[in-house]
Amino acid sequence: AVYARAYILGRLTAEQMTQKFQALGYKNDVIKLHVSGGKCWEIYGHDKAGKKVEVYFHPITSAIVEAKVKE
Repeated sequence: AVYARAYILGRLTAEQMTQKFQALGYKNDVIKLHVSGGKCWEIYGHDKAGKKVEVYFHPITSAIVEAKVKE
């Protein structure tokens, strides 16, 4: 229980994750942002080329865990 509490308290905010998404070069058009079932931040938007992307970020470090480009 202590680990779970620390995990939630240390998690980055939606605003911080939106800023990270944009800083990585993704467009300023976050379509959907939420914490996935796997506890990662899951962000949907578009890359520089305008393709739809789905990017999963570690909830505390904001490192990219997985990124998918949709056609």
